[in-house]
Amino acid sequence: MREKIKYIIGGILLVLVAGFFICWIAEKKDLGRDYRALFYKHYRIFTPEVPAQADFAGEKTPLDIIYVRESFEREIMANTFMQSATIMMFKRANRWFPVIEPILKKNNIPDDFKFLAIAESNLTNAVSPSNAEGFWQFIKPTGQKYGLEITEEVDERYNVEKATEAACRYFQESYSKFNSWTLVAASYNRGIDGLARAVENQKVTNFYDLYLVEETARYIFRILAIKEVYNHPVKYGFFLREQDFYPVVPTYSITVDTAISDLPDFAFKQKVNYRILREFNPWIRRYNLPNKSGKRYTFILPVQGALDYESLRKKMPAGETFFHDSLKINQVH
Repeated sequence: MREKIKYIIGGILLVLVAGFFICWIAEKKDLGRDYRALFYKHYRIFTPEVPAQADFAGEKTPLDIIYVRESFEREIMANTFMQSATIMMFKRANRWFPVIEPILKKNNIPDDFKFLAIAESNLTNAVSPSNAEGFWQFIKPTGQKYGLEITEEVDERYNVEKATEAACRYFQESYSKFNSWTLVAASYNRGIDGLARAVENQKVTNFYDLYLVEETARYIFRILAIKEVYNHPVKYGFFLREQDFYPVVPTYSITVDTAISDLPDFAFKQKVNYRILREFNPWIRRYNLPNKSGKRYTFILPVQGALDYESLRKKMPAGETFFHDSLKINQVH
């Protein structure tokens, strides 16, 4: 009798465990089904609109030509859906455009060339596989040709002001050759001589009529797309507030014309450390500055207290609308 009761109890327990297991499996299947249903319900991708017109430095882009339109659309999509890189572009541009824009204007270079710097480096001190460096991506011989000091101790490709001046000298020389700002921009990627050969061999004078290697062919459209998304961010899904950008850090400058044997020591005398000295003066490459020629070097340093994030953030405009748009923040649902 006891054995029979044991079997009955064991059977009941087995049924209960099996039932629990079946319910658990069913619940898991339901959760999976619900999750997939949510994905199908809420995940949407839309093709961004190609603008009706575009131009670089006032030179019209012929969007009525199918391969021109499709090339532009490709780069619009790249900038729209590579969201992290595009957001970083907005953030950095807020800090660096105020430095670059006046230098372009002073040298009579169209303002659109600031977008070329983004296409080159996304406003970072990048180093390319061909050892092009800095915001404007100069290789050493080209940088030196246009007036930059590049040695073991100093690399002015990393001095944004001086590198922008050097880029302007390049643009001026290129414009005297091509008389087209679009071709000037293309030559920055291909080289003046290389682009001149292509123009001569193909017997055309318009960038959009040239057959070029893919990198150079895409280059102008990348710049055009960067300009378009920057000027119309909400249209491409970037709901950004100015307070989200990198703030401009207040600075002051010190000019020296003598050797500095110990830059970390020099930094401490300015009430900063070597890291901060390098952050604001990335053109320094060593721990010393020999300066045998007595050249004048200008160091940029943050004003006292300028590195406090909360203080900087409070100075950023907190407007009711999104950057480059009239849409109010409370209108987004």
